[in-house]
Amino acid sequence: MVGDVACLLDEELPMVRTSLYSVELLVAVDRAGSISGAARELGISQPTLSTGIARLERSINRTLIRRSPTGSALTDDGTEIAAWARDLIAASDLFEKRLNRMCDPGHDRLVIAASLTIAEYLVPQWLACWREIRTGAGDDATPRMELHVQNSGKVVDEVLGGKAELGFVECPQPAARGLRFEPIAHDRLIVVVGPRHQWAGRTTPVTAAELAGMDIVVREPGSGTYEILEQALAGHDVVAPRPASQFASTAAAKVALQDGRSVGVLSRLTVLTELAEGSLCEVATAELDLRRPLHVVGRANERLSPAAADLFRVIRVPRSGRMTSTSRW
Repeated sequence: MVGDVACLLDEELPMVRTSLYSVELLVAVDRAGSISGAARELGISQPTLSTGIARLERSINRTLIRRSPTGSALTDDGTEIAAWARDLIAASDLFEKRLNRMCDPGHDRLVIAASLTIAEYLVPQWLACWREIRTGAGDDATPRMELHVQNSGKVVDEVLGGKAELGFVECPQPAARGLRFEPIAHDRLIVVVGPRHQWAGRTTPVTAAELAGMDIVVREPGSGTYEILEQALAGHDVVAPRPASQFASTAAAKVALQDGRSVGVLSRLTVLTELAEGSLCEVATAELDLRRPLHVVGRANERLSPAAADLFRVIRVPRSGRMTSTSRW
């Protein structure tokens, strides 16, 4: 029996490790400068954060935060431990990313779907920021992004069917079970004509009735453009005319307008160059509200992949002014 005890004493017992979660809380306080700031950054309540750090203090028998009526600050011990822990947290983040890649069969590909206007004029900016974030975070295996360009209705179908993880549309589609829409920005449709059209150079806004009496050029059914026009005209008890022409691409619609016989209703984003060059002219429409919200759509209550969560953060920055931390709808 004495020999057995000696063997046990000779063996190296497993090290009791400090809670990584508690250490991460301490690093957040150090970074934010206060408990309240750290709680906001992490998206948790102040009591939850305080409890976690108190547990860490008890486990190592050290006071890490000095609390006072005017606020809280790390003690010398707290500051030193937080400095030690930064590399630990960074290593843990890298471990989680690599583990996610191993466990996720689609880790090397992020599939999104977007309507034509968003795909051509907004996604390239988002993609550049997304790649910069992934690279800056030390992500050594940034997934390949695959973009499906569809009209708004088909974008929703792709997300619902699991072909795309996120979709971007000009306006929310009829409610679909299992999907969630969230506004991310606003676009504005404008009325445009070719330089030879009778409305080119017009100084007074056209009325809803005048617009309804014209040959209208819009995008294809399902693009959302015609639906916005219908709603705007209906607000003035005017029935929208059947489109004289519908095109699958904005480029084709812009060419068709230059003959001077038709009136186009298109996203302002898509005609900025033509307006500057004078090949198209904007016509004022004081009566009509042609604004349309841009939405991101995803499957409700489903956790986003790390790559999709980073893209979601990118598109949320202009609204909040800072990166969000959520990766769940």
